[in-house]
Amino acid sequence: MSAPDRTPPANAPVLAVENLQVAFRAGGREHLAVQGLDLSVSRGEVVGLVGESGSGKSVTGLALMGLIDAPGRVAGGRIVFEGRDLMGLSEAELRRLRGARMAMIFQDPMTTLNPVLRVETQIVEAITAHERVTAKAARARAREALVRVGIPAPDERLGAYPHQLSGGMRQRIAIAIALLHRPALLIADEPTTALDVTIQAQILAEAQDLCAEMGTALIWITHDLAVVSGLADRLLVMYAGRVVEAGPVAEVVEAPLHPYSAGLIGSAPSRNKRGARLAQIPGLAPPLGRRPPGCAFAPRCFNVRPDCSEPPPLVRRSGREALCRYPLSETVVA
Repeated sequence: MSAPDRTPPANAPVLAVENLQVAFRAGGREHLAVQGLDLSVSRGEVVGLVGESGSGKSVTGLALMGLIDAPGRVAGGRIVFEGRDLMGLSEAELRRLRGARMAMIFQDPMTTLNPVLRVETQIVEAITAHERVTAKAARARAREALVRVGIPAPDERLGAYPHQLSGGMRQRIAIAIALLHRPALLIADEPTTALDVTIQAQILAEAQDLCAEMGTALIWITHDLAVVSGLADRLLVMYAGRVVEAGPVAEVVEAPLHPYSAGLIGSAPSRNKRGARLAQIPGLAPPLGRRPPGCAFAPRCFNVRPDCSEPPPLVRRSGREALCRYPLSETVVA
């Protein structure tokens, strides 16, 4: 009998996540930092994951890469990547996937870069970790990788140490390393937050173009809705560990269903608000372990009702979803 064919269908998503639960132990108890998250992303698609600090978005990215360390753990759900359930893989099998078929870019490029090694050494090591190539071929690939992400004078940069380069240059190198093996999935966690607006725009355009060229599925994690609205195809809004709204980015931005999404949009800078005082969502997101029963956003919500103390239902409207008992029927953003 022949072995079963594990090749996923041609139209299958690159990544399919079902009911993801990520827990952290504190004070003798486990608390869910991510609850019931569903997510899929297809070849060449860009999905934005947006929310305030503490919403669970970065924890989600780490969980998808198999990088949750103690006292945290993936407590439940399925993560299916290219037809394989990552939850059933060993650490050695995950290491073979990381950097080759799936890669991650972090907010601080020094998470990726070694401060005591030249750029060339680091890129060559990243190449030879997954491929058997000659030193000459690896160096040529390293130079080509820098050219691809728009780094000028690539030979000079290859000989530099990370501290000799600007923040934007270091982030470009981190992106170049992440894309070396043309991964099927790229997760970018706030990679442009510390950069100036001009460099940020350049890196956003480069990431979008490179992923379109390679057919790479991209998950862009950010707190900045203005950044992701010009980049993503679909948007997932997270609050207190849950996805509270999901849908096509233009529809979510123009007519949010969840009051939290509306608050994020209303507090984002835009050209038509120049000179005006930005709106703010009142209060703070609840810390892990002290989230209220029912709707976690209720204490900060402008549309709150007495029965919002009960768990909110998942509402579906024309391909969109919102975790809200009283979803907005039209935009309320000024």
